[in-house]
Amino acid sequence: MGELFYKEESYKIIGCCIEVHKELGPGFLEVVYKDALEVEFQLNDIPYSREKSFEIIYKGTTLNRKYNADFVIYDKIILEVKAFKRLCDENLLQTLNYLKVTKFKLGILANFGESSFNSKRVIF
Repeated sequence: MGELFYKEESYKIIGCCIEVHKELGPGFLEVVYKDALEVEFQLNDIPYSREKSFEIIYKGTTLNRKYNADFVIYDKIILEVKAFKRLCDENLLQTLNYLKVTKFKLGILANFGESSFNSKRVIF
């Protein structure tokens, strides 16, 4: 098994997510977790952009629809925030598609809706 992409950065991100889940628990809307994550990122000096917009190019043509990443962290990691009872394949595929659009190598799918915080690393 190879080395993890952005190991130190992803541990910091997951640590912030765990802290938010520990404080809030499950049951809130996604936007509440995103607001709390912003506070954690600021407290931990983690550089991020929220709702960063990316163009989608198809055969050399820019499509009208844009992708808005929940968070871009360290200018190289996508963080996709969910608040579902359980993650599903569609969530993983969505994150993978976001990686294709951005050409980033790592996405983190974070689910705050479960009784214990759950996350998945998505590699492109």
